[in-house]
Amino acid sequence: MCGIVGYIGNNDSKEILLKGLEKLEYRGYDSAGIAVLNEAGVHLFKEKGRIADLRTIVDEKVTATVGIGHTRWATHGKPSKVNAHPHQSASERFTIVHNGVIENYEQLKAEYLEHVTLKSDTDTEIIVQLVEKFVNDGYGVQEAFQQTLKALKGSYALALLDRENSDVIYVAKNKSPLLIGLGDSFNVVASDAMAMLQVTKEFLELMDQEMVLVTRDDVKIFNLDGKLIERMPFIAELDASDIEKGTYPHYMLKEIDEQPFVIRKIVQEYQNDNGELVIDPTIVEALNEADRLYIIACGTSYHAGMIGKNLIERLAKIPTEVHVSSEFSYNMPLLSEKPLFIFISQSGETADSRAVLVQVKEMGHQALTITNVPGSTLSREADYTLLLHAGPEIAVASTKAYTAQVAVLSILAEVTARSKGLALDVDLPHELGIVASAMEELCDARDEFEQIASDYLAFARNSFFIGRGLDYAVCLEGALKLKEISYIQAEGFAGGELKHGPIALIEEGTPVFALATQENVNLPIRGNVKEVAARGANTCIFSMKGREMDGDRFILPEVHELLTPLISVVPMQFIAYYAALHRGCDVDKPRNLAKSVTVE
Repeated sequence: MCGIVGYIGNNDSKEILLKGLEKLEYRGYDSAGIAVLNEAGVHLFKEKGRIADLRTIVDEKVTATVGIGHTRWATHGKPSKVNAHPHQSASERFTIVHNGVIENYEQLKAEYLEHVTLKSDTDTEIIVQLVEKFVNDGYGVQEAFQQTLKALKGSYALALLDRENSDVIYVAKNKSPLLIGLGDSFNVVASDAMAMLQVTKEFLELMDQEMVLVTRDDVKIFNLDGKLIERMPFIAELDASDIEKGTYPHYMLKEIDEQPFVIRKIVQEYQNDNGELVIDPTIVEALNEADRLYIIACGTSYHAGMIGKNLIERLAKIPTEVHVSSEFSYNMPLLSEKPLFIFISQSGETADSRAVLVQVKEMGHQALTITNVPGSTLSREADYTLLLHAGPEIAVASTKAYTAQVAVLSILAEVTARSKGLALDVDLPHELGIVASAMEELCDARDEFEQIASDYLAFARNSFFIGRGLDYAVCLEGALKLKEISYIQAEGFAGGELKHGPIALIEEGTPVFALATQENVNLPIRGNVKEVAARGANTCIFSMKGREMDGDRFILPEVHELLTPLISVVPMQFIAYYAALHRGCDVDKPRNLAKSVTVE
């Protein structure tokens, strides 16, 4: 989603800002801009489209040692040059970039800015106009910024320049992520540490409703009452080289290929010297003390949560529910007496999930975050964290983070079950090793998956994925992957539900992908395949070795039945990738989508 960068120091800021924005391209955006400040004033450059388009209009002759930049994902106003950030006040004294959504911007406009002519359709412009209004009323800039923040309702990460003072960037945060990077005679602002790894690995995290004055040599953090706050920095545990594509044409292909390594890395991280899987005992104790677990997640993470529910209930015998974050936040069900909440999020910044976390913490309940990003908002604010150890995931469509989530959930279930003395029929470290090898075998079969994508989806306008039990959850993920990046309308269904409505959509040639990896539903799902085939569907069955039958298109390597989602999803990922590639789609940055969804 939207990205922010800022720099104040002694070097020319333009290239630092542009490179920082390029590192944020993976988040998804529709326009970009930078503003730099020197003795001649503010120089503003913004453009609809990619950073590459922005680069073509940036004046190389302009040099400035302070500046801010932004990539926008439209919320208020269509994607356009006018609505792109940065935005300026009426006199152009103040320039701002903003992530988030201001819920009361219409009220602020009516109350304070009735006579101000706005240039854009954004809620962001209201903020910068309000700062100038308070300055015109006699406030100093810091006080005007503070008054503005107190008036805002909603989410924001802000960076503000004052044309009359090139020695400070005014920064603030509420709900939306924002970090301050520390350097020698320079400091930076970033919504994601990746953006500024080029210049520093030392960062200060910001909390909600904090205001910051960032200068070349100092960073001062205040709450909205003006009280100074002291905070120690942290070192970002990221390697800039991990963010590069290397020889791969797309990040998504690279990240699919990295999945076997990720599974082995997870086992290594959670295994002790005796070969046993271990998790922080306080987390295991919290699970054992809970009478019900509530998994909260969105999108791909929600699908991983569905598999996690099955693993936890089957192995650890703890009742578990899975909920979509955006629904749970506004329609909370009746909770059990001793609930524990598990939040699953690749980025750890998902706004819908954080809204639920804030609610349940206010209710006094404990929370565990499973995330790929240490130090992320959900990780900081939950009681416990389990890391995915998947490395940076850049492609918008999640692949390796999804399989990492399932693997970590399986470890959580196994360790909890052992702590309760329950008998287990799975040697998880060994079985995950088999999974990693099976994933490698599937990655080597990519040419076959490319052919399947060509055979079934070259001219498709819609498609279906069907399965039962664990296969159903994977079908939801397979359909999501396909629609995300190829724009082919795709839906996942429980096989038995087809005859209750969706089968009406089957036409001659409709692609239907079916998963058959579960012994107890192997025959029923094949019956469902025959139902759609009888109505003209072009069917493609993926079965697992030992479950195969004549006519199956692809036989998956055999793994433990509980872990089949870790391998059955790999063909789905490849099929989506090649379908998008053949249709000329932007595989890594699909339209309208963002990697880190930081607005509700």
